[in-house]
Amino acid sequence: MSTHAPHRYRITVTPIEKDGLPCSGRCSIEFEHRDAADWMRQLESVQRQRGLDGDERAALAIGLRLLDSLGERHGKSEPYRSLRTQLQAFAEKLHGT
Repeated sequence: MSTHAPHRYRITVTPIEKDGLPCSGRCSIEFEHRDAADWMRQLESVQRQRGLDGDERAALAIGLRLLDSLGERHGKSEPYRSLRTQLQAFAEKLHGT
């Protein structure tokens, strides 16, 4: 991971069962990610995004950061370079609304 990434995050994804309870057993995906960006600030910046509920705004902010930081780290090769370009264009449109 990048040495220019002062922030460390642990991401956990746990499916929710039909009864609304978290699944039991080994059903979570968990990984660590380092990023130069402060995700809490990123989340604050999308709070003004209209048309999305809180969970969607969080997913948007975190998803964009995950993809962008991977594109940044591996941007010398395709398809990461084009991914980063497309993400930047998307973010510009998003913040323009």
